[in-house]
Amino acid sequence: AIRRFAAAPVPLEAFAAPTVVALLCDLVHRRCNIVVSGATSSGKTTLLNALAAQVEPHARIITLEDIAELRLGHPHVVRLETRDATPDGVGEVTLADLLRAALRLRPDRLVVGEVRGAEAVQLLHALNTGHDGSLSTVHANGPLDALERLAALVVQAVGNWPAAAVRRHVEGAIDAVVHVSRSAGGTRMVSEVVEVVPTTGATT
Repeated sequence: AIRRFAAAPVPLEAFAAPTVVALLCDLVHRRCNIVVSGATSSGKTTLLNALAAQVEPHARIITLEDIAELRLGHPHVVRLETRDATPDGVGEVTLADLLRAALRLRPDRLVVGEVRGAEAVQLLHALNTGHDGSLSTVHANGPLDALERLAALVVQAVGNWPAAAVRRHVEGAIDAVVHVSRSAGGTRMVSEVVEVVPTTGATT
């Protein structure tokens, strides 16, 4: 599969009205932990690029991806990429491995291309221990589905955690979920911005 991206970065204004753009910029500037959710080909990576472009210039950003797709026009970016195992079954570097390594590199912001496996545990640990202002994406049909998917990934990786504890862990780590959708005509836009409130779950 070959994925093609626009030659020029797509700004936030292409995804939402000015009031929503102002809200998204405020979330980034306040160092909220943001998850971008959406279906396949809905524009999650492109929106993630646009959000990361709002990060303060002096910040040290570390990106973690399976395949390098993020293109951040930022003066201080450290790019980490996973690696498949060799035919002998050695040398694999997973996103969970990269997250552990990234935390030793003194990041100001973590940007995770897509959370879809055991790395969810490491990411939530990081976000719950002071690494605020991080950005990531997850496949989901809506904001609430995104939180439930993160919880499910944690349970799959660490089966002995009580469901209530996993839910609190997710709610404590994520400040907002931005859901992006694609219309029948191909237009990609932010359809929902949801604040995560630990005591009651998520509310709009």
